[in-house]
Amino acid sequence: MNVMMLLDMARSGHGDRVALVSGGERLTYAELFAAAGRGAALLRDSGARHAALLDESSPALPVLLFASSWAGMPFVPLNYRLAAGELDALLARVEPAHLVRGAEGRRNFLLHALGDAETTQAEWGMDPDEIAVLLFTSGTTGPPKAALLRHQHLVSYILGSVEFGAAGEDEATLVSVPPYHIAGIASILSSVYAGRRLVQLPAFDADAWLHLARNEAVTHAFVVPTMLARIIDALGDARDAELPRLRALAYGGGKMPQPVIERAMRLLPNTDFTNAYGLTETSSTISVLTPDDHREAAASEDPALRRRLVSVGQPLPLVEVEIRDEDGKPAPCGARGEIHVRGEQVSGEYLGGGSQLLADGFFPTRDAGSLDEAGYLFLDGRIDDVIVRGGENMSPGEIEDVLLAHPAVADCAVIGVPDEQWGEAVAAVVVPRHEVDPNAQRDELRDQLREWVRERLRSSRVPERIEFRDELPYNETGKLLRRVVREQLAAST
Repeated sequence: MNVMMLLDMARSGHGDRVALVSGGERLTYAELFAAAGRGAALLRDSGARHAALLDESSPALPVLLFASSWAGMPFVPLNYRLAAGELDALLARVEPAHLVRGAEGRRNFLLHALGDAETTQAEWGMDPDEIAVLLFTSGTTGPPKAALLRHQHLVSYILGSVEFGAAGEDEATLVSVPPYHIAGIASILSSVYAGRRLVQLPAFDADAWLHLARNEAVTHAFVVPTMLARIIDALGDARDAELPRLRALAYGGGKMPQPVIERAMRLLPNTDFTNAYGLTETSSTISVLTPDDHREAAASEDPALRRRLVSVGQPLPLVEVEIRDEDGKPAPCGARGEIHVRGEQVSGEYLGGGSQLLADGFFPTRDAGSLDEAGYLFLDGRIDDVIVRGGENMSPGEIEDVLLAHPAVADCAVIGVPDEQWGEAVAAVVVPRHEVDPNAQRDELRDQLREWVRERLRSSRVPERIEFRDELPYNETGKLLRRVVREQLAAST
């Protein structure tokens, strides 16, 4: 197995079809294949052991991804938003590396890859255990770890979830997540294997996203929840005529507030929505809430069925998911525990840290969640986010779900804060839907929210402290930075 075989199949099946649109650049599958070959020759001659990219999305991203696989070295996309010292530390872990850095490095690389230089005649390796990609995790709770994805993991994911050549020639996928996100890598590989045109948006902006989607007649897209919220705000009250070609929109990478997805479905009634849950360590998606699931849940009057709209659906056919308690034993239906996953696409391995797979092959994700009686998976934050109040474990996600259902709440985060009597107390940071300035209004809303939670959960779940903010801190891939929320609350105490 080698991810290059995905591009080779696409080149053989529909070489003249446009594979990539990025700015003013348009490459066919045959041109992308040739560029990967020239890039592979450059990498081989460089003497490097890794191919690193420090840049936003551009044609250099897919060319370097496939060129590194052809050359037999790991591809390492780096977070260009990091400080210089942080980047130096990451680069030191993958030296010697051929680094494509910024606009100048991108231009030089593409001049070679898209120029008249001879392509390499060497064959790519087919060892499935060779490392294909190294992705540094976001490091929201500590130093970044380099998740190690071998060719077998990525190819297994694609073969198990995408049908070769299934896309029509008119189909196009708009990708606006950064290169160092697993969704960015997966979108390239799945689009190539399906034969779908890949349209790149280097930096997300809702108006730019809508403009590009219309101009390129985009049919498919992937966004994180914060992006979708901004897109539907930019749409205003417009209906699907604004995006007439958009057939399918997938989202993931963070928790989707129910009001956001409900409004998106109303604004885009002819678009199929899919919630995809996965991790870097699992080569992208492991469970999916399908378009039919969305429609059925949204139309239902049954609270249990409607609740599935905020689930991440059911595991993929070749993936096993279990919820395990603190003792590592399977948790009963509906009980909260740690999500464990097993399958060919699951790596669970880190550079320098070895495999984290258990003896039975399951990977402990450190994500908390539960499964309902039909096998739908509900996320509940990170295991480490649990609030322990007087010896009782509480789920922040459970309280957040209730707060988000209040008509005055646009967004919220619930955390535990130190408390002399109980050990930890429940605190909530709320983003109101409308400006709440005067103290009297804020006090009134606090009382309303506490009563709202008390009516729907046990009194121990009622936030003892509620503060209001204009926005919550998220990283660029849509993950809530609870560490920053804690720091902000501590600073304001």
